[in-house]
Amino acid sequence: MPTPHPSLSARGLAVYSVALLALLALSGIRPLELDTWAMEVAPVFIALPLLWLTWRRFPLTPLVYALIFVHALVLMLGGHYTYAQVPLGFWMQELMGLARNPYDGIGHLAQGFVPAMVARELLLRHTPLRPGAWLFTLVVAVCGAISALYELIEWSAAAAIGAGAEAFLGTQGDPWDTQKDMALAFIGAIAAQWLLARWHDAQLARIAPAR
Repeated sequence: MPTPHPSLSARGLAVYSVALLALLALSGIRPLELDTWAMEVAPVFIALPLLWLTWRRFPLTPLVYALIFVHALVLMLGGHYTYAQVPLGFWMQELMGLARNPYDGIGHLAQGFVPAMVARELLLRHTPLRPGAWLFTLVVAVCGAISALYELIEWSAAAAIGAGAEAFLGTQGDPWDTQKDMALAFIGAIAAQWLLARWHDAQLARIAPAR
């Protein structure tokens, strides 16, 4: 059995968890639309128990834990305001002269960026793949599949909820919103590997491989 990564103890994960739960509770106070908040933050309720269940037998690198935490913050902020109404997005919209609130784009960029590093870690530790073109391509493909699945979930929600799903979809009247969201996820997956691969590899070298 691999030992926990020395730089992330149970106490470290507990600090992440307490901070996450506190911010999650804060985001749930008077959200703009309660149903939308629940759907947007649902991944946090799923991921946090999984991280604890796997921490001892399959500890992730500190980099990946940190990225998951940041991704959760993106989801909670978008859930509280709905992605089309996030104040940070309005500030960016005014600053850059954009036609719409771009916070939804940040969410989908993160949807490629963070899962890319999770997928990269799982593939490197569970398969014979090594850093290189095949790993890079497969990670991007995995993130594209995740993005496509999320778009299908959004479509299902729209079909089930009807007009009330507009805040969850966050299209802001853009007929190409789905395609743009998936493109941003691809860009996030590519950028994550370009920017973080060496840092990630250095941390992976300190963890016993799980085959």
